[in-house]
Amino acid sequence: MVPSQEEPAAARGPSEAQPPGPAPPGAAPLPGPGPLDGPEAAGAEKVEVELAGPAGPAGAEPLEPPEGGWGWLVMLAAMWCNGSVFGIQNACGVLFVSMLKTFGSKDDDKMVFKTAWVSSLSMGMIFFCCPIVSVFTDVFGCRRTAVVGAAVGFVGLVSSSFVSSIEPLYLTYGIIFACGCSFAYQPSLVILGHYFKKRLGLVNGIVTAGSSIFTILLPFLLRVLTDSVGLFYTLRVLCIFMFVLFLAGFTYRPLASSAKDKDSGTKGGNRFSLFSRRKFSPPKKIFNFAIFKVTAYAVWAVGIPLALFGYFVPYVHLMKHVNERFQDEKNKEVVLMCIGITSGVGRLLFGRIADYVPGVKKVYLQVLSFFFIGLMSMMIPLCSLFGALIAVCLIMGLFDGCFISIMAPIAFELVGAQDVSQAIGFLLGFMSIPMTVGPPIAGLLRDKLGSYDVAFYLAGIPPLIGGAVLCFIPWIHSKKQREINKTTGGEKMEKMLENQNSLLSSSSGIFKKESDSVI
Repeated sequence: MVPSQEEPAAARGPSEAQPPGPAPPGAAPLPGPGPLDGPEAAGAEKVEVELAGPAGPAGAEPLEPPEGGWGWLVMLAAMWCNGSVFGIQNACGVLFVSMLKTFGSKDDDKMVFKTAWVSSLSMGMIFFCCPIVSVFTDVFGCRRTAVVGAAVGFVGLVSSSFVSSIEPLYLTYGIIFACGCSFAYQPSLVILGHYFKKRLGLVNGIVTAGSSIFTILLPFLLRVLTDSVGLFYTLRVLCIFMFVLFLAGFTYRPLASSAKDKDSGTKGGNRFSLFSRRKFSPPKKIFNFAIFKVTAYAVWAVGIPLALFGYFVPYVHLMKHVNERFQDEKNKEVVLMCIGITSGVGRLLFGRIADYVPGVKKVYLQVLSFFFIGLMSMMIPLCSLFGALIAVCLIMGLFDGCFISIMAPIAFELVGAQDVSQAIGFLLGFMSIPMTVGPPIAGLLRDKLGSYDVAFYLAGIPPLIGGAVLCFIPWIHSKKQREINKTTGGEKMEKMLENQNSLLSSSSGIFKKESDSVI
């Protein structure tokens, strides 16, 4: 997922920007603090190069990623982060069934609707916090943000295991736990660009595949735990995952901005300290709303959330649907496992394919993925055989991986490397709304109609509409590029004419002086 290194990323235009996830330090700077400019640089004991910030003092060379070494441990920590955060979220269907058994009552005819809010609110809050997390990461750095986030998630998960009804879970699991996961998750993507550049595509694929591996394994583990020890002890076991995530955050060691800083950091022995002294250089623009002036990005930021109103419905309600439709089947969790397996394959496969798709035309891969996701959602209630449902889940997972793996490359192409951090943050924030609203609406339809058929049919419509909207992006982007090229070409022509006029003027002046001297 890394383009050729023939030219520096900073010299590329938006249509040639580097595609993979986080921007490497060699790329054009993302918003955030970098080496301090001017006299303040000498006073800082150590400067964390977070988000490959603005250039430092004059003459300072850009920091080259080490391409390995400690970076491999950072990669494993980021992989654990992706797996534990989204593995738990994607396996929420098992917890959903257990919550219904634990808190459900025959008198409450809206229990499915109420319970669906827990998982959907949790997933929605993870994305809703992303724009805020990007600012915290810019200011405080990857390590501090990730460690504090994991600690908050741990507290939320522990407190969720002591509730006596479904309503407190909205706060403990849906908000506190999810916010902690969000603060732990985003730095795990940013830190990769500090340690890798040439291998960033491989590393990004391995890290994002972590959630697929956990999605494969966690449903079986959660089913065994919920059946043997119940919901509350299952949540306490999951706290182990968050504690390991807390420890993993300490591996996000910032790279020194120069050899001098590196030596001072090593001698001072504070390379692993969480709250070392440091002068902060806050971002010039906390929220850069100017990126919405890029029409292609604005359309993308509308089309993606529009397509996601039904995206999270299968993850929440599929297990309940399988329990109702295929009561005699054993190992019903295999449907979630199938989504996880092919999602991992799709991330690696389509991430590599995206490297060969030029420019903004990568959007067509997302259009293809939304078409199949919507179609497969509509086919779920049509499956009368368990094997047919497994086939549908395999296809759905494959194109789910396609949609996820090329989000960052498309963002790079639309806004360029300098604004990509906040571009992705805003998009994830917008995504939180449909991902929060969709599953409860599906649960309400199930409570009213007695089955999930209509809910899954309706869940397939938004991806088709959103995909149709995304089809306009390449045309809008190419039109804008033509306008820029015309403007640039006109300016170059004017400069050429000015140069010619100045040459003619100087030549005529010299000729006049020579004539006067002859006379």
